[in-house]
Amino acid sequence: MLWAVLSVFIGALLAPPLHRALGRPAGWLFAALPLVPLALAMRFVPRLFAAGEAHHASLPWIPSLGVELAVRLDGLSLVFLGLICGIGALIFVYASEYLRSHPRLGRFYAYLLLFTGSMAGLVLADDVILLFVCWELTSVSSYLLIGWDHERPEARKAALTALLVTGGGGLAMLAGLVLLAVVTGETQISRFSGDAVRGSPLYLPILLLVLAGAFTKSAQVPFHFWLPRAMAAPTPVSAYLHSATMVKAGVYLLARLHPTLGATREWHLVVTAFGAATMVTGAALAVAQKDLKRILAYSTVSVLGLLTMLLGIGTRAAVAAAVVYLAAHSLYKGALFMTAGTLDHETGTRDVTRLRGLARRMPITATAAVLAALSSAGAPPLLGFLSKELFYEAVLAPPSMTAVLVGAAVLSSALLVVVSLVVAHRPFFGGSPAAPTLPHEAPPSLWLGPATLAAAGLVLGVAPRLLGDLPGLAATAILGRPAPLELRLWHGLTPVLGLSVATLLAGLGLFRVLSGRQARLLDAAARAATRLGAWGPARVYDAAFAGLLRFAEWLTRRLQTGHLRHYLLITVFTTVVLVGTPLLRSLPFTVPSLTVELPELVLAGVILGSAAMATRTQSRLAVVAALGAIGICVMLVFVIFSALDLALTQIMVEVLTIVIFVLVLHHLPRFVPRSPARVWIPDAIVSVIFGGMVTLLILMSSTLSPEPILREFFVEKGYAEAHGRNIVNVILVDFRAMDTLGESTVLCVAGIGVYALLATRTRKGA
Repeated sequence: MLWAVLSVFIGALLAPPLHRALGRPAGWLFAALPLVPLALAMRFVPRLFAAGEAHHASLPWIPSLGVELAVRLDGLSLVFLGLICGIGALIFVYASEYLRSHPRLGRFYAYLLLFTGSMAGLVLADDVILLFVCWELTSVSSYLLIGWDHERPEARKAALTALLVTGGGGLAMLAGLVLLAVVTGETQISRFSGDAVRGSPLYLPILLLVLAGAFTKSAQVPFHFWLPRAMAAPTPVSAYLHSATMVKAGVYLLARLHPTLGATREWHLVVTAFGAATMVTGAALAVAQKDLKRILAYSTVSVLGLLTMLLGIGTRAAVAAAVVYLAAHSLYKGALFMTAGTLDHETGTRDVTRLRGLARRMPITATAAVLAALSSAGAPPLLGFLSKELFYEAVLAPPSMTAVLVGAAVLSSALLVVVSLVVAHRPFFGGSPAAPTLPHEAPPSLWLGPATLAAAGLVLGVAPRLLGDLPGLAATAILGRPAPLELRLWHGLTPVLGLSVATLLAGLGLFRVLSGRQARLLDAAARAATRLGAWGPARVYDAAFAGLLRFAEWLTRRLQTGHLRHYLLITVFTTVVLVGTPLLRSLPFTVPSLTVELPELVLAGVILGSAAMATRTQSRLAVVAALGAIGICVMLVFVIFSALDLALTQIMVEVLTIVIFVLVLHHLPRFVPRSPARVWIPDAIVSVIFGGMVTLLILMSSTLSPEPILREFFVEKGYAEAHGRNIVNVILVDFRAMDTLGESTVLCVAGIGVYALLATRTRKGA
C-alpha cells in the first residue's frame, strides 16, 4: 500500500512534463493514477470481509523513536479510500474538459495528484507522525489548489484563510497526538489503549487539542467560514476537496480515534454540541445564498456538522448512520458540485435567479442533478433516503438531549430539502430556457462524473446489499467492537419513516413559500441573516488578521531601519545580554596556563594590526585587503593546529569573498564623512564588551573537561556505520543530517528569493 500511495506522488512530479508531451489525453492517464491504491487495496478485501482482519504493513522510519511508516487497511480506511480514489478519478476526467484551454493545466494536475496522495496516505496511516505529515500535506496542497488562480485577490485570500485556519488546528492536533503517544507509549493508533488514555489526567487536554484539529479541518462552528470562501477555487477543486475528501478529514480523525477518546461524557457533550450547532447553522446559511457553489458549500458545512454530531452521540446506530451518510453525501455532493461547474462553464453564471428551464437543452446534466438532489433531500429510493432513515433512528435514541437533537435534525433536514430543490429545480425547470448564454448539452467529460455519481446513489439505494459488509466493517473499526449492519430500503411504517416524510413535505412547503408571494420578505430576512453573519467568526478572523498585519508593519518600521550598523548593533547587544549574563555569574574562574609560541604571537599581531587598519582607513580596497589578511592569518592558525580541512575551507571562503568584494566595489558610493564621536564611541564600547565576552567564553571553555562519551562514540561509529574517516564531516552529514539539511534548505530558499527578486526587476526593466 505504501508503494501505491508513493506512485501517486511520483505522478504529481511527472504531471507537468507529461501534460506538455501528451496534451489532452494526459487527463485520462492521470485519472487512472488514483485508482492504483484502490486496486491494490482490493487484494485484501476478501480477507477483510471474510474474517474482519485488517491489513498492516510498515517500513522503519525513525527506529530510535519507534516511529514507522505504518499503514492499516480496515473497513473505515477502505470506505474513505474508495471515495478518495473513485471520485478522484472522475474529477480528473472532469477537469480535463473544464480547464482544457488553461495554460497551467499540467501544474493543476500535479497539485491535484499531490492532494490525492496525501489524502490516501492520511486514511491509511496507522502511525500518528505519518498521519500528521499527510494531514499537513493536504493543507498545503489545498492551499495551492484554492489559490490556483493566483492572479485573483479573492483566490489568494481564500487560500490563505484555509491554510491558516486548518494549519493552526493541525498544530494543536500535533500536540494532542504527541500527548497520546506519551500517555500510551506508542505511536501506532492500532496499539493505543483507550482505557489508559481515558483514565489519564491528560485526557481532557488531549481531547481538546485533537478536536481543535478535527473541527478546523471539517469546518465546524466557529471555524466554518473558511469553507464557503474556498469556493473561489475552480469547480473541480470544490467538487473534490470540499465535498468528498479534505473536509471529511476531520470526520475521519474523530472516527479513527473514537475507540481511544470516545465513550466519555466530555466527548459526548463537546462533539455532539458542536456538530448540532454546525448542522443548523450551515443549513440556515445555505438557504440564504444565490450562488450555486456557495449554496452547496454551506449545505456541506451542515452535513459535516451532522456527521460530527453522530460521532459525538457514539451509539451503534449513530456510528452506522455516520458511515452510510458519509458515503451518500460524497456521491450526491460531488455530482451537484460538478453540475454547478458545468452550468457555469456553459452559461457563464452560477446565480440561480438567472437560470431556468435548461433541462430541455441539457437533459443528461439535468437528470444527474435531479437524481443527486433527490438523494440530498432524502427521497426514496436513493442512498440518501437510507442514510436519512438511519440518521433519524440514531437521534431518536441518543444518551441525552433527545428533544434538542431531534428538533435540530428535523429543522436542518427540512432546510436541506429546500437547498436540494433550489439547485435542481430552479436552473432546469420553471419555464422557458433562460441564462446569460443559452447552452447545449455539455461534452461527455463534463457530465460523465455527475452522471456516474448520481447513478451510483440510485443503484446503491435500490440495492444496498451491493455494499456487502463494508458499512458494518467501518462501524466496527470506529466503535472498536463488532457492529454488523444490514441495509434495507424498506423498514416498515415506523416513526423514522414518518419523520422522513414530514421533512420532505416541510421542505417542499418552504420551497413553495420562497418561490411565491412571500419571497421578498424571506429574501429580506436572508439578507438580514447574512449581515448578522458578517459579525460572526469571519469578522473576528478578518479583524485579527488585519491587526496582525498592522503590528507587523509597526514592528518593521521600528526594527528595519535600513542601516546595517543598526542590525549589527542589535544582534551584538542581544548576544551580549543572553550570553554575558550567565557568564558573569560564573566569575571568577581559574585561567588556565597557556603556552604561546612565536608564530602564534606573530599571527595575533598581524590580526590586531589588520583589524585596526580596517577601522581607520578610508579606502575600501584597503579594508578588503585588511580583512583578507585576517582571514589568511586564521587559516594559518588552523594549519598550526593541524586542522587542514578547516584551513582549506577558510582559504576558499576568503578568496571567494575578496573576489566578490572587489567586483562590487566600483558600484558602491563614495565613503561618507567619518562618523561623529557620539556615534562611534557607543559602537566601540559595545564592540569592546562583545570582544571581552568572547575572550572570557573561550578561556572558560578551555577550563572544562568534557566527558569523553561523545568523542568515543563518534570515533567508534564514524567509520563503522557512516563509512567516513573525517569525524567532522561524518557528524555534519550523517549524525546531524537533519540540521545540515535544514541549513541547506534555508540557503536554497534564500537563493530562490534573491533570484525571484532579480528576475522581477529584469522583467520590469529596472
